[in-house]
Amino acid sequence: MEKDTLKPIIWDDKNSQLILIDQRKLPHKLEYFICNNYEDVAFAIEDMVVRGAPAIGISAAYGMALAEIKGEDIEKAYHRLKNTRPTAVNLFWALDRCMKAYNSNRSILDEAKLIHEEDKKVCRRIGEIGERVIEDGDTVLTHCNAGALATSAYGTALSVIRFAHYRGKNIKVIVDETRPRLQGAKLTSFELKYEGIPAKIITDNTAGFLMKRGMIDKVIVGADRVLRDYTVFNKIGTYSLAILAKYHNIPFYVASPTSTFDSKSSIEDVIIEERDEREVLYIDGVRIAPEGMGAYNYAFDITPFELITGIITEKEIIYNEEDSRIKG
Repeated sequence: MEKDTLKPIIWDDKNSQLILIDQRKLPHKLEYFICNNYEDVAFAIEDMVVRGAPAIGISAAYGMALAEIKGEDIEKAYHRLKNTRPTAVNLFWALDRCMKAYNSNRSILDEAKLIHEEDKKVCRRIGEIGERVIEDGDTVLTHCNAGALATSAYGTALSVIRFAHYRGKNIKVIVDETRPRLQGAKLTSFELKYEGIPAKIITDNTAGFLMKRGMIDKVIVGADRVLRDYTVFNKIGTYSLAILAKYHNIPFYVASPTSTFDSKSSIEDVIIEERDEREVLYIDGVRIAPEGMGAYNYAFDITPFELITGIITEKEIIYNEEDSRIKG
């Protein structure tokens, strides 16, 4: 039975405010972060109050709308929001749509609302199309958070899992904790518990061991950018999972709206975000590494299509015809 989905992004027309679930506080507190201007939205994106490619794009669109409402410099707002995070393509896609509306003398707020509503329908459709790759009794591994909290509703990878559950399939989910921000342990597990879907959390480095033991039937992840050759940019650790799944002959799916597809860029054009090393060196404010030790903190990695069984979109499943693994 379908449950009311989480609403991570709310537009308050009465007060002209953007209200976001503060994902930094989950899973212990369900609190909201209120954005009154585009600078608040920029901070929310940079500090990961809101995260996930579609959710970032929607929030940025509302940031542009706030600039419009307050009579601020639209070009300045556009460039400030555009520079918040470099890898997820939905950010640029949504901002460009808002600028096109502005240059055509159309309301940016109306465009932002349209982007928001479109994403809800798209995410639902991804789940409806994608659930067929999950069989009754499957145990599905997912990475990071590609759920309602990363979108407007339902999610992408979690939409597929949700709709398999809604349609009565007896499934279990394995959740990678997703170091260093722990989006799997904090956010995905929160959503699965909310839905009543059986799940267990593992450390990221446990996945291969479970695959070896035959405890994983499918892997489904989201995407932050998909190139024209179907190369996928997603949360760091995705590439490792894809290699492990290929070795163990486990179908590996990516769930992504077509708004995340980038037909213009090549791999060399895409900037891989490197975040503050303190995210690795500290957990909840406590340093876990020796003083003076540095860290690499790349936020994303790159997975070639040869490692992917199929990409689930709101229109179809794009299968890798050369992939010999079982197809749904």
